[in-house]
Amino acid sequence: MLTTRYVTGAPNWIDVGTSDIDGAAAFYADLFGWRFQPGDPEVGGYGLFQLGGRTAAGGMQTTPEQGPPSWTVYFQVPDADAAAKAAEQARGSVPMQPMDVLDLGRMAVLADRAGVSFGLWQPGRNKGLDVVQEHGSLCWVELYTADVPAAAAFYHSVLGLETVGVEFPGGTYTTFVPAGEPEDAMFGGVVALADDPVEEEAYWLPYFEVTDPDTIVARAEERGGTIRTHATDLPGVGRLAKLADPYGARFAVIRSEPQA
Repeated sequence: MLTTRYVTGAPNWIDVGTSDIDGAAAFYADLFGWRFQPGDPEVGGYGLFQLGGRTAAGGMQTTPEQGPPSWTVYFQVPDADAAAKAAEQARGSVPMQPMDVLDLGRMAVLADRAGVSFGLWQPGRNKGLDVVQEHGSLCWVELYTADVPAAAAFYHSVLGLETVGVEFPGGTYTTFVPAGEPEDAMFGGVVALADDPVEEEAYWLPYFEVTDPDTIVARAEERGGTIRTHATDLPGVGRLAKLADPYGARFAVIRSEPQA
């Protein structure tokens, strides 16, 4: 389970790059109750999405040259430079070299062997998101890839992540667990593209916890979002749906089943 007791390899930040930050802020406010707090010029206008005064995500306006609108998942590391070097040695790449963000922390953007982008966050004054697992906040992440074993090996090399297979009706779901943590510390999974009828490219998909997925789906569509999959029950997991915001950034929502 994802918590704010961040450990090496666990997701500790998430942000959206979008072609219209004001429009995105209005969209996510309607869905999750977020309030956008724009950043100062010294951080390029990068702002924070607040949920009841706690940071649930970050966001900023991006240009077409920076890529299409998308969510980026960041993973905690004690040394961003060492992790970037490990990614290169594991046949990944470093599109954005490690850099300090004031005294808040040190960040980098990497890409795995399949070209999937993800971030690193080495905490400084900012330790990570203030809220997870609650309505309107991050609760799970999922990697789609053509080669699950290769992806597992890459993220083990770079972030120390271990994989654990979870049995469910119809097959086995591969989950990620930070090194040295118990199995219930799993925070995400990895799925073969060939096994999913909706996904066509490799990427990281964030899931946000919600109390009523059906209402969120309807609200997203009303406000210009795209329904990628309608709300569906998955036994033992919860009720979930895949969406995209009006600018194309993909995400999912879920009402998780309580775990025993």
